[in-house]
Parts: sequence; structure tokens; C-alpha cells
Amino acid sequence: MDRIRIRGGRRLSGEIPLSGAKNAALKLMAASLLTAEPLTLANMPRLADVRAMGELLRTFGVAVTVMLGAGLGEGDVMRLQAGTITSAYASYDMVRKMRASFQVLAPLLARHGEAKVSLPGGCAIGARPVDLHLKALEAMGAKVDLADGYVLASTSGRLKGARIEFPFVSVGATETALMAATLADGETVIGNAAREPEIADLAHCLIAMGAKISGLGTPQLVVQGVDTLHGADYAVMSDRIEAGTYAIAAAIAGGEVELVGARRDSIAALISVLETAGASVVDSERGLVVRMREKLPSAVIVTTAPFPGFPTDLQAQLMALMCVAEGTSVIKETIFENRFMHVPELARLGADIKVTGDVAVVRGVEKLQGAPVMATDLRASVSLVLAGLAAEGETLVNRVYHLDRGFDRLEQKLSGVGADIARIGE
Repeated sequence: MDRIRIRGGRRLSGEIPLSGAKNAALKLMAASLLTAEPLTLANMPRLADVRAMGELLRTFGVAVTVMLGAGLGEGDVMRLQAGTITSAYASYDMVRKMRASFQVLAPLLARHGEAKVSLPGGCAIGARPVDLHLKALEAMGAKVDLADGYVLASTSGRLKGARIEFPFVSVGATETALMAATLADGETVIGNAAREPEIADLAHCLIAMGAKISGLGTPQLVVQGVDTLHGADYAVMSDRIEAGTYAIAAAIAGGEVELVGARRDSIAALISVLETAGASVVDSERGLVVRMREKLPSAVIVTTAPFPGFPTDLQAQLMALMCVAEGTSVIKETIFENRFMHVPELARLGADIKVTGDVAVVRGVEKLQGAPVMATDLRASVSLVLAGLAAEGETLVNRVYHLDRGFDRLEQKLSGVGADIARIGE
């Protein structure tokens, strides 16, 4: 099994081209099930999760072809055509590997009239129930049963437009309702909808396919159902979590890095925190430039929240930065109950962190010290890489398959701006 080796202490300089957003790409792939015509997606990231979703779609009869991009700055192009849906069964073996696989339920049901999809099962970062997904589909007239760990959903005729009001913001449930509503009979109003940029990206792709959606970027989405959707060519948005991660890399290692493709509005909450910590973030013609002067970052107080708040997917990375900050930082995690699993591994590098419930108190230390560490989930794994950039000596990150799920050629991108980082075998 591969490991990532980092030798810390190198300042960063240069540019990092961002890849397409994992959290958008996977849902756009699922949306290909809504039409018999080809959906061609550009700027696709090269990730294990994307490959897994492709494998799942093939089991439904989707023809999937990929044209690899020439370099780090050029995403892959994927063509998906669900001419005939030959199966609507998503096995536990497939869905357990990647939770986003559950998002095939709505498009299968909306177009094919039935689906049998495994419940996702356990998730390392906490419980993420799917009851809101199922209630949204039931509100639209679907018959939903649970049996032997599977969701069995069916509808006689088309789904029906409905008023759906979520009791709390859920990205996945919003995506489920949005995709189902595109082919429903009549108008669907989705209240308390998630406002993440990936939701808007999905909506823009669906509109390119002929869907009628309004209210993008607001807590209320309105969808007028159409009889059929058609094919489209669409480019996946750049990955804001990748942008935020490399922005924090520049802050923790020091130096100046241009993030090509980054958008200020998608990571505004992080930028505010980084500027409080002492970094400079300015717009460039191609994205954003992050600079960190030769001084320690300052401590911050942060609470994670749904967009436009501070993203939970950047909490672990920010914590790595705060491990070497001047003063005491307080980080409150409100989205996932088990998202502090990186804390014991950061402590192996010399971090001073105390966790009480959903609050982590981080007292900055003068130096981190390299050591072998183990990744526990996707975002936790990259926080260890970031900490390794600032640590003295050598850090070895094990279980890097977590990284490969969500970061497109991370070691190549960081080494390209001066980091001493490499993938090595056992």
C-alpha cells in the first residue's frame, strides 16, 4: 500500500491548477441517468470516487468513456450515455465504497420508474441519514419501502410536483429532490434548500439538459417538470475544497501560491479566516494568490456551518494550520459528530489539542515534529499532509487511498510549488 512522504520546512512558490470539484462531478454523473442522450462532462477530476461512480453507472447500462487530459491543468473529459437503463439495482458492495452512489436513486426513479439502491451504511465521519431523501421522494408520489438494507422505490407513472420543506439544510437531500423534480409532473418547490456552489453547478447542468429551475443560490428552488431531458456538454466547476486546502498549504508552509481557477465567492468564509490569521489573499486574472509573510499565523475562532458558512470539509485542514499558530484557537464542528478523528494523529506530530464534545481547543506550538501517521478519512488525511509541510523532519502518511478519493494528483501539485513530497511504496 502506498504512503505519502513529506519532508517539511520548504516554502512554497508557484501556481497550482485546480481540478474539477469532486462533490459536483459525482452528482453530474448521476444526472446522466435522466436522459437517453449523451452527457459530456469536461474538467473532470481524476479520482478513485469518479472511477467508482463510473463503474456503478455501467451496471445500469450506461456507456462511459473517458478522454484523459494532457496535464495537471487540463481535466479529463467523460462521455456518459444512458440510452437504455438495463438495471436499476445498486448493490451494497458498490454503495458502501462511496456514499455519493446513493444519489443515483432519484434519477433512476424519475426516468425508469423504479430503483433498488442499498442504504449507504456506516460513515467514518458520523451518521448521515437518508430519511430526508426518502421523504422528499414520497412527497412526490413515490412508494418507498426499506427491506434488508435496501431502498425499494417505485412510482406508477411520473412523479408529481410537490412542496418540500426540509427541517434542516441537507446537501444530499436537496440534490435528490432537485434531480427527481426535473422529470416530475408539475411544479416542485424545495424549501430550506442547501446553497452550496455544487448545488448550483448541478442545477446549471440540468438546465443545460433542458430542465426548468429557478432560485439558484437561494434557500428556495422552484422546478417546473418537463417531459424529457436531452444531452449536453458541461464543464464541472473547480473544486473549492481543493482551493481552500492549497490556500491553507501556502499559509502553513509560507510563501506565495497562485490557485488557478479558484473563485473568491466560493471560499469567502475561509479567506476571511486566513486573513485574520495573517495571510494575504488577492485576486489574479486566473484565480487567487495566497501569500504568507515570514511569521507565525495568528489563532482564530471558527464554527463550521452550511454554505456560506465555514465548510466542514476544510475544518481538519484549518486545524493543522492552527497547530502552529500563535495563541489558542477554538474550532467548533456543527455538521458531523465524528469529524475530529485527525486529532490523535496531529498529536503524534506534537500538536496540543483538547477536544470536548464538538469543540476543539488548539494551543499553537513552536514546532511540529515529523512522524508516521495514519489517515482516517478524506479530509483528515490531507490535514496530516499539511501538518507535514510545517513539521521538522519526515512525516509518513499511511492509508493514502483516502486522499486518492478526493484529491487529484496532490503530491504532483504540491511538489510543483516546491514541497518535498513523494508517493512511496511500502
